[in-house]
Amino acid sequence: MADALSVIPAAVLRNLSDKLYEKRKNAALEVEGIVKQLAAAGDHDKISAVINLLTTDFTYSPQANHRKGGLIGLAAATVALTSEAAQHLEQIVPPVLNSFSDQDSRVRYYACEALYNIAKVVRGDFIIFFNQIFDALCKLSADSDANVQSAAHLLDRLVKDIVTESDQFSIEEFIPLLRERMNVLNPYVRQFLVGWITVLDSVPDIDMLGFLPDFLDGLFNMLSDSSHEIRQQADSALSEFLQEIKNSPSVDYGRMAEILVQRAASPDEFTRLTAITWINEFVKLGGDQLVPYYADILGAILPCISDKEEKIRVVARETNEELRAIKADPAEGFDVRAILSIATRQLSSEWEATRIEALHWISTLLNRHRSEVLCFLNDIFDTLLKALSDPSDEVVLLVLEVHACIAKDLQHFRQLVVFLVHNFRVDNSLLEKRGALIIRRLCVLLDAERVYRELSTILEGEADLDFACTMVQALNLILLTSSELYELRDLLKQSLVNPAGKDLFVSLYASWCHSPMAIISLCLLAQTYHHASAVIQSLVEEDINVKFLVQLDKLIRLLETPIFAYLRLQLLEPGRYTWLLKALYGLLMLLPQQSAAFKILRTRLKTVPSYSFNGEQIKRTSSGNPCSQILHSMPSGLQFSEDGEVNPDLGSSHGGINFASRLQQFEQMQRQHRVHAKAQAQMRKSSASLSKDIPRPQEENRPTPPSDVSRPSSRSSRKGPGQLQL
Repeated sequence: MADALSVIPAAVLRNLSDKLYEKRKNAALEVEGIVKQLAAAGDHDKISAVINLLTTDFTYSPQANHRKGGLIGLAAATVALTSEAAQHLEQIVPPVLNSFSDQDSRVRYYACEALYNIAKVVRGDFIIFFNQIFDALCKLSADSDANVQSAAHLLDRLVKDIVTESDQFSIEEFIPLLRERMNVLNPYVRQFLVGWITVLDSVPDIDMLGFLPDFLDGLFNMLSDSSHEIRQQADSALSEFLQEIKNSPSVDYGRMAEILVQRAASPDEFTRLTAITWINEFVKLGGDQLVPYYADILGAILPCISDKEEKIRVVARETNEELRAIKADPAEGFDVRAILSIATRQLSSEWEATRIEALHWISTLLNRHRSEVLCFLNDIFDTLLKALSDPSDEVVLLVLEVHACIAKDLQHFRQLVVFLVHNFRVDNSLLEKRGALIIRRLCVLLDAERVYRELSTILEGEADLDFACTMVQALNLILLTSSELYELRDLLKQSLVNPAGKDLFVSLYASWCHSPMAIISLCLLAQTYHHASAVIQSLVEEDINVKFLVQLDKLIRLLETPIFAYLRLQLLEPGRYTWLLKALYGLLMLLPQQSAAFKILRTRLKTVPSYSFNGEQIKRTSSGNPCSQILHSMPSGLQFSEDGEVNPDLGSSHGGINFASRLQQFEQMQRQHRVHAKAQAQMRKSSASLSKDIPRPQEENRPTPPSDVSRPSSRSSRKGPGQLQL
């Protein structure tokens, strides 16, 4: 210190701390001259003493004017040292950098000016302080004083020039600092950062692309900035990097893919579009590198397929198709379970398009990696079953295709049908709204006979008798009306002459016993008219209730459809199909006379022609109903085959079917239903007696009275495809 005081006059030191800028400037020029003389003499000890004096007594002084003078003095000393300044930078630069955070804006301004002059002298030699300088400039770029900001910008441009021409700059040391600063939200700092990234990327010797994963997320974060200029600069930088990626033979796709996946879910539309565009390019370019990230990428793509912005939807769909076209192998790191999990999770998306594409992925995985998918079946099966309740018909049809693909194996087929019945049991609305669609589509995909046989087997032992009855009625209606099941109907029509038809009839009969009207419909379809008549005759008072009459009304109307045209044509031969007539008359007798169904059936029976019969056959009379005459004159000692031919030795079976045993089976099942109904009625009665405030269950869903059975149901005409009117 004493050495410094001996070489710098007291007047110079006094002027260096003067409040007037001109005096401080002149004093700095005096210091510059003194340092030049010392440098010429090679007295670096005294030079160090001078710098130490300027630092200690001035730049760290509590007086603002002293600090200003100290900064000007340090810059003057550096100018004086010229090429020899490098050896004193350790003393000169730190106090200047410290002044960047001074509370006085004028001090901060002079610090920028001082460092600018120092940098002009030492150029590349001060690169060793680059990180500290960068950090200081980063803060000054957002300074509250416009003059300080302006000075910092000038210094920033000079530092950029020095860095671009220096061969000592270390990008490896700089990147951690850049990564840390990329999370700053201040718009001025963001502009400063993007500017530096762009400049460094333009230097051929600096590999910014190799470090892109370190600051990529920060750039994407800027795309949602409120400033249009910042968004534009960030987008421009990202576009340049994407172009470099396309032209580069070696890129770290993996780390960047993780960032892009997160940004694809950004609430900002422009960020999502940019991210999905990058993902699209990565899928095209990434190759094997991206295989471990396919699940994450898929998780980003599927939601974007339903994005409100059309541009995003288009790019997402294109990316999805490209990704699905890649046939990766599990041995290469392709994680089937992860992909399957993502697709399954997206089945709960609120957007139909996303759910559809998720199902396409599950179907693709089943086709390419069936064994692996089946290993994880328990993870997805419940979700796939719930998807059958989806409001979209297209989704339901795709789910059924997936189920059908799984059910190619006998074990999984059985599991599917069991779970399907379970879902129908616990969710009655699913059966009503989607039952027909589900059953019909499964019959197309998995063979109608196989599906119906399995359903019948399950329902035969169903403990919930009410559900079993409802389900059988639904299956029966589908069987009688669906175009997809015409082959099944044709097979049933041959029940008396074809072993396959007989087996199917017997298989369905066991579960169809849950519903009297379903059994009667099955017998009419199978042309087992004698047995149909026997079933009708076996009905007791408890069986003929409102629900029964509603089902009977539907059957009468179905008899007028093309499906039962063969039956109506058989009425042209009343002598041969006498049991058919008796069965139809039996149904007529069960209907209320004022119902529309009664009038329809009676009108049909009135059109049956009369014939003259010879010998034991019935002779036509001039009056009365010819059909009633035929029925009345049937020989009591004769047995008729199911098609109406007389057979004295028919007994209780025909075509290999033991009808007597079947009738006992039906009657036994109906007894169970009657006992169940009585038990339920008793429970309701007991419940009502305990609390009259509790409404009776049957009052909430009381069926239409018998007198209204005849009225065509307006609700049924409003049912959509796949809905059942039970």
